[in-house]
Amino acid sequence: QVQLVESGGGLVQAGGSLRLSCAVSGRPFSSYAMGWFRQAPEKEREFVAAITHGGGGTYISNSVKGRFTISRDNAENTVYLQMNSLKPEDTAVYYCAADLSYGSMWSDPEYWGQGTQVTVSS
Repeated sequence: QVQLVESGGGLVQAGGSLRLSCAVSGRPFSSYAMGWFRQAPEKEREFVAAITHGGGGTYISNSVKGRFTISRDNAENTVYLQMNSLKPEDTAVYYCAADLSYGSMWSDPEYWGQGTQVTVSS
C-alpha cells in the first residue's frame, strides 16, 4: 500500500508563492512517476504537472507554465510543486498522485493523497 500526504497549502495574496510537498511511503519512491492535480469548487479535476521516476523529465500544463515547477527528491521520498506568481484562479484543492506508469498521469493515476487547500486572494 502506498500513502501520499500533501502539505504546504494555505492562504496567500496574488503574486505570492507557495511550495507544496507530498511525502510518499509504503513502496520504493523511485518506482513511481508523480503528478500534481487540482480541483476548484464546481470544476473538474485538472492536471497540473508530472515528473518521471528519476526526475529527469517533467511536464507542466499550459495553464501554469512559467509559474509552477515540479521536482522530486528520491532520497527524501518527496515530490514538490513550487508555485510562483499565484493568481486567484489558482485557488483549488491540490492533490498529488503516484503511478508506476508516467503515462497514467494523463488518465487516472492509481494512488492519491488527501489534498491540500490553496487559496489565493486578490
